[in-house]
Amino acid sequence: MDDATWALVRHNLWPMLKATLTTTLPLTAITFVVGLAIALFVALARMSDNRLLSAAARFYISLIRGTPLLVQLFIIFYGLPAFDIVIDPFPAAVIAFSLNVGGYAAEIIRASILSVDRGQWEASYAVGMSYPQALRMIILPQGARIAVPPLSNTLISLVKDTSLASTILVTELLRTAQMAAAPTFDFFALYGVAAIYYWVICLILGFGQSGLESVLARHVAR
Repeated sequence: MDDATWALVRHNLWPMLKATLTTTLPLTAITFVVGLAIALFVALARMSDNRLLSAAARFYISLIRGTPLLVQLFIIFYGLPAFDIVIDPFPAAVIAFSLNVGGYAAEIIRASILSVDRGQWEASYAVGMSYPQALRMIILPQGARIAVPPLSNTLISLVKDTSLASTILVTELLRTAQMAAAPTFDFFALYGVAAIYYWVICLILGFGQSGLESVLARHVAR
């Protein structure tokens, strides 16, 4: 790279880092938390004896997993205004990503719950626990050990997927790089910096996953 490109990169290191800290990471965190809440509800609905509730959960999972995330994002931001529902870019991204995470993570959570030995349920009921108590105090903590790796992969994918928010004008990391590169067309250099930022975030999350797995292995009974 020539001196002008290096100067452009140095000049935009902080704006890109700021966009990462103020938009990309908050978007990821909010979306993941909301998405997990949706996923838990959908997973429990999917396991319900109520056929209507279970069918609704199956339909939701099928719809989310069967359509591209970008299409879901466009429907919420560009499509809903046709029905006089206008949502600002950041909330629209939160809604789309949360629904998407909910659809994928629901099956992870369901599989993790089902993987817990049936005897754990029976033991919980034997000591007088209700279904919600058994789920909260016994089943979910044990299922968490199994769910952490696939949910961590979902989180890492979400970090990278937030780049799609640039298509609906959310000024996150990728869009900041796009706007900085547009006047000079030095897209390779600034996109390379953006890629490094995404990579570093994913590395940190990977280390966090390992630490969480160790904690759960020590403190959650098998």
